[in-house]
Amino acid sequence: MSRAKRFSIGLIGQILAILLLAIAIEFGVSTLLYERVSRLSVRDDEAHRIAESLVVAVKLLSAAPPEQRHALADRLSTDRYIFGWRATQVPLPAGTPGLPSMRLQVTAWEPSLAETDLRLRLKSPGRSNVVIGSLHLRDGTWVEFIAPRVLEPSTFTGNRIALALVPAVALTIVGALLMHLILRPIRDLSRAASRIGHGQTIHVEERGPPDVRRLSRSFNEMQDRITELLDGRTRALAAVGHDLRTPIARLRLRTDMITEPAVRAAFDRDLIEIDAMLGSLLAYFGKDTDPEAPARADVAVMMASLADAAADEGANAVYEGPDHFELVVRRGELKRALNNLVENALHYAGNATLRLEPGNNHVVLAVEDDGPGISEAALKSVVEPFTRLDGARARNTNGLGLGLSIVDDFVRRAGGSLSLANRPEGGLRAAITLPV
Repeated sequence: MSRAKRFSIGLIGQILAILLLAIAIEFGVSTLLYERVSRLSVRDDEAHRIAESLVVAVKLLSAAPPEQRHALADRLSTDRYIFGWRATQVPLPAGTPGLPSMRLQVTAWEPSLAETDLRLRLKSPGRSNVVIGSLHLRDGTWVEFIAPRVLEPSTFTGNRIALALVPAVALTIVGALLMHLILRPIRDLSRAASRIGHGQTIHVEERGPPDVRRLSRSFNEMQDRITELLDGRTRALAAVGHDLRTPIARLRLRTDMITEPAVRAAFDRDLIEIDAMLGSLLAYFGKDTDPEAPARADVAVMMASLADAAADEGANAVYEGPDHFELVVRRGELKRALNNLVENALHYAGNATLRLEPGNNHVVLAVEDDGPGISEAALKSVVEPFTRLDGARARNTNGLGLGLSIVDDFVRRAGGSLSLANRPEGGLRAAITLPV
């Protein structure tokens, strides 16, 4: 086993890796944010005012008795600096970044403040630009102060937005791209699976995490087994069909030797029915291996020819529609499908009207008749294989009930639809809708 395979991670592992990457980037941005905060500074005149105010507060509070220091701190407070006094220091919140640059500015104006353990912090990093601080007096007590307007609002807010928003957007884009790459094999597998059963074999590239590669490999093996099964079935049917054609032909020759007309006619009917059954079976089960490629064909001429052929045999069939209409289709399959619809109409109704109705981006090929129609309960099931409307004991139609199934399969592979509906004036309308 190679080292790459030994240390490869699965789909869940890669998703967890993306989450860990997001956490790491967020941690890095937060660290950078605190580092930027630690370098915040104020204007020199503002640092001078802070230094003067602190020196005055230290001198007055140091000289006052402890019981008067709370009231004195309140009197020293202004809207710009708020002072307070405590006997002991209250620790600042954990993780609050300091402001060493600002402290250096203040102590540069008043060096005596360096001996008071002056501490400066932001009250709420990332949400506020209020500065809080503390320093101790000689007796060990502490003076606290708040400077809400020392920093300009844009000084910190703009940096915060730039540092927080840009990495967040970049992280979202990177995460989406990584997830897109990880899930691409699954999307390819989904597209390939949707094409199974439509006469196509799609080989899925085995890539991605190990579990996805195993799934793709299993899918390809499944396709190979299905294709092999269908090919074997088709070859067996073709062989059986070829072998049966020979005895059917011999039976036709021997039928001609029968002198009694009624017996000869009965034999002819049976042979025609057997031949029709065999033809429908081969057409239905051999549809997936049809080598015919789509090509441009004049559908109007095809429908008119079918109507003329039926009329030449004495049937009541007519065509209504334009003289010419070209469409890219599998000509043989379309002709077989239309012929099945015409034969059904002629058998059940004794007449057939073929209509071609062009649309903006589709065309409707309809076959209508004036027969009894189909019950509403049977309209959906009649396209299922081996479904017949005749009674099992008194059927008088050839084939095995595969005519509409063959039509429906062709239409679905062509990207169209087959609809069956009873006409208000009586009869059935079978309409094939194909995209143009």
